[in-house]
Amino acid sequence: MTLSPAFLDELRARVTLSSVIAPHVKLTRAGREWKACCPFHNEKTPSFTVNDEKHFYHCFGCGAHGDAIRFLTDNRGLPFMDAVKELAASAGMEVPAPDPRSRERAERQATLHDVMAAAQAWFAEQLDGIEGAEARAYCQRRGIGAGAMKRFGIGFAPDRRNGLRKALAEHTDAKLIETGLLISIEEKEPYDRFRGRLMIPIRDARGRVIGFGGRILGTGEPKYLNSPETPLFDKGSTLYNLDRASPASRQAKRLIVVEGYMDVIGLDRGGIAEAVAPNGTALTERQLELLWRLDPSPILCFDGDAAGTKAAIRAATRALPLLGPERTLSFVTLPEGQDPDDLVNSGGRDAVEALLQAPEPLVDRLWRHERDSGPLTTPERRAGLKQRLLDHAAAIADRSLSQLYRDEWMDRFFALNRRERPAFTPQAPQQRRGSFVRGRGFVPPEPPASAEAKAIGETGVDRFTARALVAGLTRFPDLVVEEAGILATLPFADPAAEKLKQRLLDQALRTGHLDSVALQPILAEAGASQLLEGTLGGFGKGFSFNRIDTEPTQARADLRAVIELLGDRHEIAQGLAEVSARLLDDPQAVAEQHRLLLANQETTKRLADYSASD
Repeated sequence: MTLSPAFLDELRARVTLSSVIAPHVKLTRAGREWKACCPFHNEKTPSFTVNDEKHFYHCFGCGAHGDAIRFLTDNRGLPFMDAVKELAASAGMEVPAPDPRSRERAERQATLHDVMAAAQAWFAEQLDGIEGAEARAYCQRRGIGAGAMKRFGIGFAPDRRNGLRKALAEHTDAKLIETGLLISIEEKEPYDRFRGRLMIPIRDARGRVIGFGGRILGTGEPKYLNSPETPLFDKGSTLYNLDRASPASRQAKRLIVVEGYMDVIGLDRGGIAEAVAPNGTALTERQLELLWRLDPSPILCFDGDAAGTKAAIRAATRALPLLGPERTLSFVTLPEGQDPDDLVNSGGRDAVEALLQAPEPLVDRLWRHERDSGPLTTPERRAGLKQRLLDHAAAIADRSLSQLYRDEWMDRFFALNRRERPAFTPQAPQQRRGSFVRGRGFVPPEPPASAEAKAIGETGVDRFTARALVAGLTRFPDLVVEEAGILATLPFADPAAEKLKQRLLDQALRTGHLDSVALQPILAEAGASQLLEGTLGGFGKGFSFNRIDTEPTQARADLRAVIELLGDRHEIAQGLAEVSARLLDDPQAVAEQHRLLLANQETTKRLADYSASD
C-alpha cells in the first residue's frame, strides 16, 4: 500500500515524538529537547536527543536518526504499515483505504524489480566469463578487486545486440523495454541498450537495482550510458550508492558527494564508504533533500578542473533557496588533474582525509568564486561583484539566514574595497580624490574633464547625510583615522558639517589617532552641540549608526559601510560625468553609462538600508 507524503507529514506533526519514545526509554528534559541513553547502542553517558519541535531523534554516539515511524520500526521491529497504523490510532487519524491504482502500480514495480535483479545477475556472470576478460583487465588497472566488484554488483554487457534479451527470455520484451534494458524502434526488433560496457548497478535506498550506468571500455561516445527514465528510475531523485552510504555516514558522521560512479568506488577502495554521486547530471533539489536527510552539511568533493568548479558552483547556487540553520553545503576541491581515484592511488586514505579535514563553507566558496571571476579595477566591476553577491543572498528563502549572508558578504566586499584604495597619508595623496594638506584641509583634485563632473563634485554629500556622518564619527572617532582617505574626498554640502569634518581630519593627521578625549575640545571649538542636535538617539529614526536601538558593534560596522558606499557613489558620479562628456564621440560610452547608472541605483538602494524614517 502506498501512503501519500501529505498523510505521513500530518501524522508526524500530530504525534508528540517524546510520548512515543518515553514508554521505552527514560527521557530527561534538557532545555527544549529531551536526553537519554541511546536505545540503539550501549552507553553510560546520554547522547540520545529527542526534539519534539522538529519531530526527530538523533544519537551523537552511534548516529541513529529518525522520526516516530522510524523509532517503532527500528526499536520495536514493527513493519512499516503496522507502525503507521499504531501512530494513526493514537493521533485519532484514519489510514487511507488502499487505492486500486496504487496497488496495481506497486505490483507492476515489484515485477520490474525482479527483471532488474535478473539483469544484474546476468551481467555479473558475463564479467566472470570469457567475454569479460577486457572488463576484468580494466577493473584491475583501476584497482577494483573482487571484493569491490561484489560489493557494488559490477558486471559486463557483451557487445551483442540480443545477449541480454535472449538470456532473460522468461521476461517479456515489454518488461525489458519498460525497465530501459531494451531499445524499441518502430517496425524493428528490440535490441539491448547496453553493449560492450562495464555495468554498474544503481540501487535505491533499500538496495534494489533500479537502473544501470554503463562505462565504455575502449574509445567511443558516450563514455557513460545510463538507464533512461523508467517507473523505477528517476535519475534526478536518486543518488548512486545511497543504500551503502546511509549507514556508513551515520558511523562516520559525514557524507561526501563526488562526481561519478568511479569516484565513489575509488573512495571505497580507500576505506571511505560514506560517498554518493549524482547520476551523470548536476545535483537537483530532490537530491539535495536526500543528502540533508543524512547530514546537515554534506561535503561536495569535486575535481579541480573547470568542469568540477562549474559543478560545485552550480550545486551551491541551486542549494541557496533551500538553505536553513541545519541545511547547508561544504566544499573540498581536489588538486587539478586528479580525481578521488588518483588521490587514493597516490596517497591512500590519508591523502583524502587530509583534504576532508577542513572543508570550505558555502558562504566562503561562493564569495571566492565571485571575487575571483574578474579584476575589480573599475567601479563597474566592483558594482557587478556586489550585485552578484546580493542576488545570491536574496535567493535564500530563509529571511534571517538571507540577511546574515548579505551582511557577511557586504562586510567582505567593503573590506576588499578598502584594501584596493590607496592609503591616506600626506606622503601618498590620492590622485583622483585630491589630497589633505595640514592647515588647509581637503584640497580638491584637478578639475574634472567636464562641467557636469565639476558640478557633481561641488554638490557633495547632502546636508542630512553629512550631519548624520559627523554625528556618527563623534560616537566612533577611531573611524576618522581608518576611513580618512575616503572622508577627505567627500565634500559636504552643509558648511558646518564640512567644517567639523575638517577639524576631525586635522587632528587625525597630526596625531595618527582620535579618541573621545581628543574629541571634546574639537566639538567645543566647532560649536557642535547645535549641529548634532536631533541627530543622535531615538528609535527607528535616522541612520542606523546613530540610533540607540542599534547595538554599538553593529552601529560601528554600519557607519563604516555607509562611508564606503558614499565613496563608491562619489566615484560613480565622477565616472558618469566623464562618460557623459564623450557620449557623442564614443559609441561604447552608452553601455558604460548604463552600467554606471545601474551601479549608482544599487549603491543608493544599499544606503537606504541603513536609514529609516519616523
